Amino acid sequence: MSKLCTVVKKLSLAGTAFFVVTFAAYYFNLDMKLTAAMEPVLNYFYDRVDRDQHL
Repeated sequence: MSKLCTVVKKLSLAGTAFFVVTFAAYYFNLDMKLTAAMEPVLNYFYDRVDRDQHL
């Protein structure tokens, strides 16, 4: 019984930690801030791609 309680406690702690991290990312809009920080690097590689512009 104590092993089951330990596993349940660890799973609930992990779930709570996951929720806190994802909620902070949502609340502070961290995904878009990371994307904005990566934009110059992504544009550098995207602009170097050869394109076929024939219709």
